[in-house]
Amino acid sequence: MRSPTNKEHMKYKAVIFDLDGTLIDSMGIWLQIDKEYLEKRNLPVPADLFEDVPEGNSFNEICLYFKNKFSLPDSIEEIGAEWTEMVAQHYKTEITLKPGAQEFIEFLHQNNVKMAIGTSNSKYLAETVLGANGVLHYFGSIVAGCVEIKGKPYPDIFLKAAEELKVNPADCLVIEDTLHGVRAAHNGGMDAFAIFDDNETHDIIALQKEAEFYAEDFWEIMKNLAAENTK
Repeated sequence: MRSPTNKEHMKYKAVIFDLDGTLIDSMGIWLQIDKEYLEKRNLPVPADLFEDVPEGNSFNEICLYFKNKFSLPDSIEEIGAEWTEMVAQHYKTEITLKPGAQEFIEFLHQNNVKMAIGTSNSKYLAETVLGANGVLHYFGSIVAGCVEIKGKPYPDIFLKAAEELKVNPADCLVIEDTLHGVRAAHNGGMDAFAIFDDNETHDIIALQKEAEFYAEDFWEIMKNLAAENTK
């Protein structure tokens, strides 16, 4: 992949990645965990499990949603801790980066583009899976939904990441796999590229319409950004 020369500049000063379904191939694990969590409590898994989730989908907000929807006696902290324990082993041993992600991260690093993670997941799990895949050290910020912060489509997670990177939001590119994520980026004044994830709940037509660019993989995104530098 061609890198810009010293006379050229990358269009974006920072790239903020969503994690699950975007940078890593993990959404199937979460669906499995949701099912196992409810079955342990002899609760049926409704077909419309997430259809009535209110706006905002941070880790803590989804814990609260489960607590209320299923009248769970556990605290939000206890629900989150159990989910984290169930998922952590998968993240340590099974979950890999999406095709082209490693090369794209190195491409950004070589061109002095700052990187952050903006995820609805927990920070511990983000650090776990990035560390297991050998890329944790590339990220200057990890903003996660395990703290008191509004989840996507609110822009708070991405704005916090930009602030921690010390980059103006207008100079940031967000890479997402969901419509909520793309809208969160736009609500924060950032461009958003959408990337394909094999998830039947995703509205690909809407993603293609609302994102600045839609890609099948990170190779396409890298090619797009490299081409921008030749204009």
